[in-house]
Amino acid sequence: MRTLQLIQRYQRLIGVVLFLGVLLAVFEFSGLRGHFNLAYVREVIEQHQIGGLLLFVLLFSLGNLIQVPGWIFLAAAVLTLGQLWGGVVTYVAAVVSCVLTFLTIRAVGGDALRQLKNRLAVRILRQLDARPIRSVALLRLLFQTAPALNYALSMSGIRFRNYLLGTLLGLPIPIALYCVFFDELGMLLQLR
Repeated sequence: MRTLQLIQRYQRLIGVVLFLGVLLAVFEFSGLRGHFNLAYVREVIEQHQIGGLLLFVLLFSLGNLIQVPGWIFLAAAVLTLGQLWGGVVTYVAAVVSCVLTFLTIRAVGGDALRQLKNRLAVRILRQLDARPIRSVALLRLLFQTAPALNYALSMSGIRFRNYLLGTLLGLPIPIALYCVFFDELGMLLQLR
């Protein structure tokens, strides 16, 4: 009886885990996940001018859902388009990716983290509620578009507006720093 109650309480959280597991399995077993690498993403951007940028945003968004590190996309954009335009394109793609992840995970999981009866979770959510925009901006500054962060924020019950504003404010600095790093690395390794 207790097991059934736990399953009912955490039904949405279990649904998110199953959804992400199935999505990852589909990409892994179909071989599509293998395309999420630096060389492939650079090739997409180079070969398809406008369509390549839209495809880049789509790949970034899907990659974020299936746990592909965001630095792959940022490095590909910087090495292909240069520091400024690579950064701009990555910023747009990162924001779109975070928004799509939020909407997808929120649709499946709702505010599932609010169902946790853990003191630490309650304290963290209380801090998020007290200063939502600032909290999201700081988390973005530290963890950028980390999929686990996106999932947690999506299921935290935070309002979409606050999530979006925090994301918009928190991403520019780390993206700019990574752009400088990958541009320098690309010149050093003669990848540009």
